[in-house]
Amino acid sequence: MNKSRKPHGAGRSTFDLIDADRLFETLDVRRSMVVLDLGAGGGDYTIPLAQAVGPGGRIFALDAWEEGLARVRERASLGRLRNIETLLADANEGIPLDDGTIDVCLVATVFHDLLREATGETVLRETLRVLKPGGRLAILEFKKIEGPPGPPLQIRISEKDVEDHLAPFGFRTESVSEVGKYHYLLIASSPF
Repeated sequence: MNKSRKPHGAGRSTFDLIDADRLFETLDVRRSMVVLDLGAGGGDYTIPLAQAVGPGGRIFALDAWEEGLARVRERASLGRLRNIETLLADANEGIPLDDGTIDVCLVATVFHDLLREATGETVLRETLRVLKPGGRLAILEFKKIEGPPGPPLQIRISEKDVEDHLAPFGFRTESVSEVGKYHYLLIASSPF
């Protein structure tokens, strides 16, 4: 992987467009959980996740964009958050974590970009591998409606399309929630 390349959408955050309270309530992240923020960017989701899991929990912020991960480290330091570990990796090539270590994997408005670059098979197989039994995959995406904001309509992915990508891996959709005017959150549980 070329670690210096800037992935699609890197540096742009959707955090200010969503209802963060609704998102985190729906995610149901609790103290001492281990969470993977896949496609963490500059850490807009990572930081509140780290606060939610507390010092007994752990957040892995994974991204292929070193500049964003440097920002995560800076923000964690300023907030005195010692439960965040950054991982420089392309999720379409693999996730550098042990099997069965993650309670919740959040993929915040990057699933459509991962699918632009690959079939999604590797990232979903790897996500399934790192999730604990009964772990949850949470995919936050733009609704399949005309924008702006967000990517062009032909790049957006509907809830049904996400479910169709997850089904071959045995993921079971638990819920689909509106978390803002432009976004939905699909939560699926791992099959074992």
